Amino acid sequence: MPVPVRLVTSVDLDKTAGPKFDTDDQMAVSALLELELDDGRRVVLLDDRGWSSHGRGVWAHTSLADLTDTARMVVGPDEPPDGVSYEEEAALHWGELASRARSSGVDLDGSDLIALPHDVDISTEVRARVTRGRR
Repeated sequence: MPVPVRLVTSVDLDKTAGPKFDTDDQMAVSALLELELDDGRRVVLLDDRGWSSHGRGVWAHTSLADLTDTARMVVGPDEPPDGVSYEEEAALHWGELASRARSSGVDLDGSDLIALPHDVDISTEVRARVTRGRR
């Protein structure tokens, strides 16, 4: 049985946002959360996350550290709705992600996911935009 090794959030330009979001003043990025296994396979846990930002020279004011922090935030857990504690919301979030992993043949629970290292992989294209924005 495959053993979970880490969580990986991949950050890339959001190509579905269109070219107007890849300018010096517009940014749209996607965030894909995967569970990496010891055999090298990855199981997609979330593929519907990302964020956008706009403002004069937005790329020039964005760092790789900012992107890393935001990527970890947008893959959750989300802020809880009224009447739900952060702990309850987090347990629901990690439980749902564990359920997705189990449906792909990986036996774990939410607490197993929380304990894994969580790396962020920023694409070459996004790194180039950050670098170009600083010139």
